[in-house]
Amino acid sequence: MAGGRRTFTPANQQRLTNVSVVRMKKGGARFELACYKNKVVEWRTGVEQDLDEVLQMHSVYVNVSKGQTAATEDLEKAFGTSDLDKIILEILRKGELQVGEKERSAQTETMAKEIATIVSQKCINPQTKRPYPVTMIEKSMADLHFSINTNKSVKQQALEVIKQLQEKQLIPIARAQMKLKLVFPGKEAKKLKEKALPFIASIEDEDFLGDITEIICLVDPGQYTALVDLVSAETRGRGQVEVQTVTNIADGDENL
Repeated sequence: MAGGRRTFTPANQQRLTNVSVVRMKKGGARFELACYKNKVVEWRTGVEQDLDEVLQMHSVYVNVSKGQTAATEDLEKAFGTSDLDKIILEILRKGELQVGEKERSAQTETMAKEIATIVSQKCINPQTKRPYPVTMIEKSMADLHFSINTNKSVKQQALEVIKQLQEKQLIPIARAQMKLKLVFPGKEAKKLKEKALPFIASIEDEDFLGDITEIICLVDPGQYTALVDLVSAETRGRGQVEVQTVTNIADGDENL
């Protein structure tokens, strides 16, 4: 059109909208990724594993808002490689997620609820043998002045909340124990039981069925994997460890 001005985007510029930016400074330079909103945290926590669902563009930028991509020689200088996939994964893992104040507040609130829910599911009041309501865990987190880290998984932070609650003793709290049924072959049962005892919190029942011994016991979740490995190794796969329940509940309640 006569007299009109034509706008254009240079070859190394790509305009993007509605984007979340992951930024990393390395080798004195700034590098950014353009990602879909909410997908970075999902990728970091393992919920999302498809990079195509995380990245808006399979490119590394020096400035996403201006659409300016990084030069290959700058990437090689900073990262020691021109392999774009390796560079993108490093920025995704170690970079800082840039979010607006409103978005950050909403994300923090959602993560706080998820963390409190995990703590409620994994722990009990040892005096009542019942789990705490999520709202009580949220209140205790506030009393701890627990700071939500949007770059860490909710599971990691739930474990940290449990640790701090136990250390500060704001409320009586203990990890919920797992109820297991252990099945041992006859001749090895006595010897295996002695080896398993250090992993067992308490034994509720013990039956002898021919050449098979069955033990119903409670185990702290952190001991479960080690106990399974022990039984498998000592019985060459002939023994069994069966999960009965995961949450310790009051007598008379139905199994969860």
